[in-house]
Amino acid sequence: MKDLITSRNNKAVKELSSLKEKKYRDERGTYIVEGFKMVREAYAAGKKVVRLMGTEEGLEELGKSVADIDLSEAIAVTEEILKYVSDCKTPQGVVAELEKEDFGITKPEGVSALLDGISDPGNMGTIERTCVAVGVKDAYLLNCCDPYSPKAVRSSMSGIYSLRLHFITADDLGEVFDGVKILACDMNGKNVFGYNVEGNFCVAVGNEANGLSEEVKKAASEVVKLPMTDKVESLNAGVAFSVVLYELTKGKCGK
Repeated sequence: MKDLITSRNNKAVKELSSLKEKKYRDERGTYIVEGFKMVREAYAAGKKVVRLMGTEEGLEELGKSVADIDLSEAIAVTEEILKYVSDCKTPQGVVAELEKEDFGITKPEGVSALLDGISDPGNMGTIERTCVAVGVKDAYLLNCCDPYSPKAVRSSMSGIYSLRLHFITADDLGEVFDGVKILACDMNGKNVFGYNVEGNFCVAVGNEANGLSEEVKKAASEVVKLPMTDKVESLNAGVAFSVVLYELTKGKCGK
């Protein structure tokens, strides 16, 4: 383990702290994960850990729970420095810089998800976590917030490790989903409860405020909705997507 770092001017400290901003995540091709659980699971998932940083106590604790981890290059810092690097108000003892994975733009394998203009990082993470829970492997992002932002990563609860993220444009829709039924979530659609769909399909969810884009609406094969009482105007995008996906898959993608 390297000598204890106490200065914010240290190069590694400045670089890891900068990953809270999209500009620098894009430049470095990396993102940051925080806390024992997510760092442990990154190692367990075989993710490329570029750098590991933590308090001396935190790194020691991580070493006890991750088999064969090499802490010789880990960066030990004070609690004050870790708080400076972290996006959390009360950070746990470790953070890791992970390499982004490039899955390109390929056709989906099995049931998939299309995120159309999702702008809230919390919703992004919730949707990713739901996808992994039901066995969805491919998620397509069209004009969305950055799934590698610290809040989105935290909200995914390690779901980001098990999902292939594809960044697409509206021009890619026709080729990517050729022969794939897109079921779009919208209040003007058919009742999703009792709706039967055969084979592979893609569930599309739109922007929290404006809904689906015109391009996705045109590409959709069918529109489905969650029926609600007149006491509620709409549901959170992450919640709505989760209910629709579970109803449509009904265990097809699970264990």
